[in-house]
Amino acid sequence: MAERPAYAILGSGYWAGRMRTILAEGHKVTCIEGARRRADESPSDYQSRLSESLKATGAHISWLCVPPGPHIPLMAEAALHAGLHVIVEKPWLNSRDETKPLLDLASRSGLIFGVHYQYCLLEAVEAWRRDLDGGTGFEFGGRFTISKADRLGMDALDNLGSHLMAIWNYAVPQARVTAITSGYQLADERKVWVEKAGRCVASIDFLENREPIVQRFVNGVEDAITGAPFPFGIDFALRVAQSTGSLKLRPIDWRDGFAAST
Repeated sequence: MAERPAYAILGSGYWAGRMRTILAEGHKVTCIEGARRRADESPSDYQSRLSESLKATGAHISWLCVPPGPHIPLMAEAALHAGLHVIVEKPWLNSRDETKPLLDLASRSGLIFGVHYQYCLLEAVEAWRRDLDGGTGFEFGGRFTISKADRLGMDALDNLGSHLMAIWNYAVPQARVTAITSGYQLADERKVWVEKAGRCVASIDFLENREPIVQRFVNGVEDAITGAPFPFGIDFALRVAQSTGSLKLRPIDWRDGFAAST
């Protein structure tokens, strides 16, 4: 059996620790120390230092387990210059203009560059993607709310609603989006559904999910390195960001809905 690729994790919070635990089963994993940019460090000096640190690990894939912000493009570019494939935790909030140079660099270097939207790999979501003809003729809704307070200072639509919009973009992008709810300090709920003529046709409640969806995503990244299709690249993340942004421009009552052409 071929040796599995090694990973370098950038980040030191809860999710970085969780990813380290998951990846440590079958992979060499290195957590990069001092991954933050120093106060007296220029962007170019920071990228050079980070690139050298990443190269020294011998890793093949870098996983950015840090909240969004202006540091993300710097980190991603440093990893790409170091010759590593890059996976970023959701949400991707950088503009298309900020993203294009990174896409071009990844393409020239033959590197995978994507965003981790693990709930798309639920078995039921995959079944929607396979069976519902892209959602043509359906209406899509979802609810992702948590009882905890916001710890990251992030809009709930970006943090939680983006998971719902990733499922829509992945499985049923031709369905009209008519009801999306996300929020903090509410009852814990994670659910998506499709309707036709006002009647619920199918729903997925993934609050108590026990499927190995993160491992499936990891396997998908590694398969993509050897040439398999990878549906969760930055182009996909930009579509998720655009559709999530469309929700912010609409009133709470979305009876008119919107579809993939928005």
